[in-house]
Amino acid sequence: MVDSIVVLNGQTLAYTIYSIVILMLMGWFGYKITRPGKDNKVANALFYSFTGLLVVIGVSLHIVTYNTIPWASTDLKRADIRHDKIFNIVMEHHKFILPEEKLKINCHEKVLFRVTSNDLTYEFGLFRQDNSMVFQMQVIPGHLNDILWEFAVPCI
Repeated sequence: MVDSIVVLNGQTLAYTIYSIVILMLMGWFGYKITRPGKDNKVANALFYSFTGLLVVIGVSLHIVTYNTIPWASTDLKRADIRHDKIFNIVMEHHKFILPEEKLKINCHEKVLFRVTSNDLTYEFGLFRQDNSMVFQMQVIPGHLNDILWEFAVPCI
């Protein structure tokens, strides 16, 4: 499984470049139509060609980056995946009740976090030492709240 920080950096770069291109197109269009004189037009074919190209690029970016989401394949094949460890965690009265004081996970282990709330909706997530998020989920009382995660790189 690809680390989520790699995915975030790649998507940030791709979508930033895409957004800059869109802003440049808007600036060019605005400049062309507000110039004084009779040369203040943009050919329809040129404008719609650029706009169509941006739509194709935007849809392509979504399709390409969909497959980079680290947990997508795990969720789709979850019934066939066996976990190496399971941690049952209970949340109640704004406290986490962990099965052990320190949860130990080795690299490349698939861990099932089964989290139960007895009173409120909580968020459960794991974070790296630099406070960036590995994953998170909502924990809703009365529902199955679990997440299967493979730790490809050490979090510490």
